[in-house]
Amino acid sequence: MVHEKITLEDGITLIKFARENIETYLRTSRKAIIPDEIEKRYSGKYGVFVTLNKLEGSKKMLRGCIGYPEPTFSLIKAIYNVSISSAIEDPRFPNVTLEDMDNIVIELTVLTPPELIEINNSNEYLEKIKIGRDGLIVEYGMRRGLLLPQVPVDDGRNWDVKTFLEHTCMKAWLPADSWMNNDTKIYKFEGIIFEELTPRGEIILKKI
Repeated sequence: MVHEKITLEDGITLIKFARENIETYLRTSRKAIIPDEIEKRYSGKYGVFVTLNKLEGSKKMLRGCIGYPEPTFSLIKAIYNVSISSAIEDPRFPNVTLEDMDNIVIELTVLTPPELIEINNSNEYLEKIKIGRDGLIVEYGMRRGLLLPQVPVDDGRNWDVKTFLEHTCMKAWLPADSWMNNDTKIYKFEGIIFEELTPRGEIILKKI
């Protein structure tokens, strides 16, 4: 499992690299160079998301989030790519600037491979999904939506499984009750989450 392989020390190394990569690109329009030691150490393939949150007083406001749900690339290569994408390619937000990074904290989520939830009746989803452990992917035809495990509990939310399913459907631009459709596929995955408490500050293993 991903939780047994990725340690806090790894999370610290990877978030520091993600920040260096973003800030180098914003400063020079070139990505940072991946040190050989880091490239070798994080050569295993994982899905990963990089989330940028802007600090506004005691609150965090989403500023960008991009990732790969499937273990397509090595962990370091995935972070190399999506850290930049989260800053300048999230269509929901304007591009992050170098000055913005002084007020942005980075969150890194390393994923287990998505697993199709096998059911006979849609109500079984309510028993097979655990809030705080599982992230979800909803897929119907060409439409696909993903929400990370931390979404139902972040920012004071207290979603139940039904609400989580509904929001994941809406993320895929589907009606909220599409999770009850027999043609809808729902996958779950787990993640280990690291985050900066302050910009360039302490990095912790996040408990959700």
